[in-house]
Amino acid sequence: MKKTLIFLAVALIILMVAINQRHRIIFSFMAAGEPPPLIDAIDEGPEATWVDDYFITIPLKGALPTFAIGEPLYAQQNFSYLITGKERAVLFDAGPGYRDIRAVAESLTDLPITFIPSHFHYDHTGNKVTFDHVAVIDLPHIRSRAPDNRLQLTWTEHLGTNEGVAAPILEIDEWLSPNQIIDLGGREIKVLYTPGHTTDSVSLLDVRSQFLFSGDYLYPGPLYGFLPNSSLGDYLWATHNVQENVARNAILLGAHRSAGPGLPTLTMQDVNALQEALTAIKSGEAVSTEDYPVVYQVNEQIVLLAEPTWLQSWELTYPANP
Repeated sequence: MKKTLIFLAVALIILMVAINQRHRIIFSFMAAGEPPPLIDAIDEGPEATWVDDYFITIPLKGALPTFAIGEPLYAQQNFSYLITGKERAVLFDAGPGYRDIRAVAESLTDLPITFIPSHFHYDHTGNKVTFDHVAVIDLPHIRSRAPDNRLQLTWTEHLGTNEGVAAPILEIDEWLSPNQIIDLGGREIKVLYTPGHTTDSVSLLDVRSQFLFSGDYLYPGPLYGFLPNSSLGDYLWATHNVQENVARNAILLGAHRSAGPGLPTLTMQDVNALQEALTAIKSGEAVSTEDYPVVYQVNEQIVLLAEPTWLQSWELTYPANP
């Protein structure tokens, strides 16, 4: 009897450790540890311009120049966005940094550029590509680790081991408060806190045009809500935040597409669909497929990858979300 109890206790401890370390265990099996091979180029259509043999640029319609900078040969097909005013510009995301996106952005404008990552995953921070001015969302769990404005990213924030990318130290020049207005000179950009995919995720709203640059919070394709820095409770909270701040006719521009050609665009109807799906998941009404991560169908364009019900947390990461 005593040996049985000891065995059960040890087994329970091992199980608890495995649950707590599940993301590291899973990534150790999934990670290639090196950049993925490039995929074949396709005809990107008349609006796209090939900058070189890797990057494309697509201009967005508006009073002031805005460019989507795509990496269509990279496996995750990232899109970053150069948003210009009359006095300064913002580069929202920088891809994985396998090629120099800064040079592309600087070829499109003579204005000083501020780099703003939508979140800290390796495929958005540019890594070895550095910028003269970096702005980051001002949240307690981030600011407290950067008293000298130097932020060493952690494994759970960065996940760069997936492709053999070392987590960088961000040299932060500007802290952005949630709901802050960034004046680019004749163009106002609102910083929206949109956690869910990660606890540090932000989106940028062009106040006049109602373009919402949504990063990895929302894009057509599979949304990753099961990562070590993800939260379904935060995801649901953020849908309300977007609805309260963004016009119904807004166009959402995400950070990835599943297939080309064209931009990864969505509408506020997709935000509503995500909110309905998350509400159904929380209530237990939604039906999932697969084992881990489980998969929920949001609509025809979007699926949500999440943890099984018994591992899901619906508590807000920061109860007093800004």
